[in-house]
Amino acid sequence: MYQHRMFVIALLCLSMSYLAERAIAQSAKDLVGAWIAVSNTAEQGGVKSEPYGANPQGMLIFEPSGRYGLVLSMKDVPKFTSNNRTTGTPDENKAVVQGTIAHFGTYSINEADKSITFRIETSTFPNFNATEQKRAFTLVGDELTYTVPAFSGGGTAVATWKRAN
Repeated sequence: MYQHRMFVIALLCLSMSYLAERAIAQSAKDLVGAWIAVSNTAEQGGVKSEPYGANPQGMLIFEPSGRYGLVLSMKDVPKFTSNNRTTGTPDENKAVVQGTIAHFGTYSINEADKSITFRIETSTFPNFNATEQKRAFTLVGDELTYTVPAFSGGGTAVATWKRAN
């Protein structure tokens, strides 16, 4: 009976150790891979909004080499009537600009303060081009959440992603 209890206790300790290790990102390698958008909530002047809608569509990919790519969009951005992206109407172009964001570049992880630094090479929001943005993050299980201190629509934002299967 004593050996059985010790085995159960040891198994519980190992399980808790494994879960604790998965709950907190240890290094950049914990973020490597593809992530699917869950939510994006912006706040400006005390007013919260979902600039990409309640069900944003997007993917964030962290490569082991230190490169990343991000695309985020409203689920139902209207299609262009002309079926030609270069001849969109002012309203169609506005809907695309306001309902999407994409950028790519390199990233690094600061393990001490649990932050990601994005070095944005190019973005669909040109004001982000050639900028560096530091974002505090948490990683719990397969859910990554980070704060965007200078959201492209003004104010701040909180982005949540789940690991892609």
